[in-house]
Amino acid sequence: VYDVLVRRLGASFMQYCLRPEIGKVEIAPFAYMRGRTFENAVVILDEAQNVTAAQMKMFLTRLGENVTVIVNGDITQCDLPSGVRSGLSDALARFEEDEMVGIVRFTTDDCVRSTLCQRALKAYY
Repeated sequence: VYDVLVRRLGASFMQYCLRPEIGKVEIAPFAYMRGRTFENAVVILDEAQNVTAAQMKMFLTRLGENVTVIVNGDITQCDLPSGVRSGLSDALARFEEDEMVGIVRFTTDDCVRSTLCQRALKAYY
């Protein structure tokens, strides 16, 4: 997500937005989320396949009013230890029927990174 923001906003404007006194963009590691509430914001959880169910719960329970949440990840690229269920898989199962939650699933045909990336995805899936 950071790379996309830099490409879209430009490196210098992104650095400006990251300044704490400006408060436009914040990168918040899980270690510093306890006790926080995100309000009036767009909150993105990137690479969510690598969070545990407990971390996903902590993230989702930090969300306050007027928040748009984007959770993304690829459950086929999970780096969690064997036997540990991905928080993304867990959340997908829990919220599948929830009318407040929209779920978008992409296929290899949706890849826009490059032709080579599309071929690699098709080779592995």
